[in-house]
Amino acid sequence: MRTPLLLSFVVLAASLLGACGGSSQSETSGDGAAGSGAGGGNGGTTASGGTTASGGNATGGNATGGNATGGSTGGAVIDPSGLGGDGAWCKPIPACDAAPPVVEALPWKHDILSPIIASGTPGHRGRDLFVNPGDPQWIIGKFAYSTPPIELDKDLKDEQVDIYLLRNCEGPWELLGSGFTTEDNMHPTEEGVDDSGGRIYFQIPADKELGLGRHRVHLVVRGDLTSAEMYIEVVPQGTPMFVSDVDGTLTTYETEEFVALLTGAIPEVNTDAPQAFQLLAEKGYHPMYLTARPEYLVYRTREFLAQKGFPPGIVHTTLSLTGATGASAATYKTDELAAIAARGLHPTYGFGNTQSDGDAYDAASIQPVNDRVFFQFDDANGGRRIESYTELLTEFQALPDLCQ
Repeated sequence: MRTPLLLSFVVLAASLLGACGGSSQSETSGDGAAGSGAGGGNGGTTASGGTTASGGNATGGNATGGNATGGSTGGAVIDPSGLGGDGAWCKPIPACDAAPPVVEALPWKHDILSPIIASGTPGHRGRDLFVNPGDPQWIIGKFAYSTPPIELDKDLKDEQVDIYLLRNCEGPWELLGSGFTTEDNMHPTEEGVDDSGGRIYFQIPADKELGLGRHRVHLVVRGDLTSAEMYIEVVPQGTPMFVSDVDGTLTTYETEEFVALLTGAIPEVNTDAPQAFQLLAEKGYHPMYLTARPEYLVYRTREFLAQKGFPPGIVHTTLSLTGATGASAATYKTDELAAIAARGLHPTYGFGNTQSDGDAYDAASIQPVNDRVFFQFDDANGGRRIESYTELLTEFQALPDLCQ
């Protein structure tokens, strides 16, 4: 695995400290643990030019899951996903930590003349999604390499990527199909993601549609077996959830990740923050981690969350190479929360540490205002200030179980 520390440091040094982040590398494990993909076979219908691909035969056995049915209400479990009728988690959130599929390398479609792609650091990433049953289900990835300080984020274009699914985070890996990475602006915008080149857009075909629950997607570049991960949660409207910033809210100060890049370390965590969030997850809430970090830092964000014991959830960064701060961060987060609101998802709690978080939560109308929780920060919109997450433990322990 090629160490991406220098890439992250150079990009972050060139951007504002407030958009602090970490390194990106080939992602191959569940919810933050690192690994590498190797070996599997062809299958699936290949899409040309990054357009929508249709699915192929599943490997390792028949696909399981599918659309959830049933008229259960409240917290009753209605399918193997572990979700109740209102979308609450009624079982522990699945770890999704199966070893990646074994995949064999194929020759590159094109001669790889770029030394950046040939020997650079992979910065591949997938885009996590919440979707409602019946929505189009898109798998979206970005494939790029870097050799700091020569060039950053060199897109991989018109090369094959295989797409594997771990349905409900269990059972055998299914090979959904294959696609080819895009040229710039080749594909229409999907799920708010513009085609900046080097992307895969794959719509899951109807006969392989995801049912309710959490699903892991593993995307493999067949030319060199580098890879990316993403997660899709299929949930009904009204699903209980919470949203949290990362830098300074969960890490111990705003620019800690920037400093951690110097040694390759993972930032420290605010005392009892993981325990507070685990209590919410145990009560049935879905986590969303919404950070204004650069897009290529998805991996390190997941790594931090997993290593420090946070419950698995949907992770969203900006789609830029530099991230966002201040008013730009507020706009980004406001737009993200509006996008999930369009799917009937309204956070019960919001956690932050800056006014950009406060303004985004105010725009999203998280109510009551006391459920906008700010770590050692006074929110101009009246959110609650805490000095420690320890203050929340008794309160969250006393919350009703959404599955009872």
